[in-house]
Amino acid sequence: MAKNKVVNYIQESYDELMHKVSWPTWTELQGSAIVVSVASLIIAVIVFAMDEVFRNILVQFYKLI
Repeated sequence: MAKNKVVNYIQESYDELMHKVSWPTWTELQGSAIVVSVASLIIAVIVFAMDEVFRNILVQFYKLI
């Protein structure tokens, strides 16, 4: 009984992935990868800048103490 359910699940999953899912084209995939890469780089630069600002604030604060 359980084996039939597993086989049925796998067959339905395969059918859905092959016939119902809309896969992106290679060009769309490349465009999305570029957008994600640029966004990641921008976020990394922002985090680095925030880290440097807070580091400088704390260095100045500890010099006062």
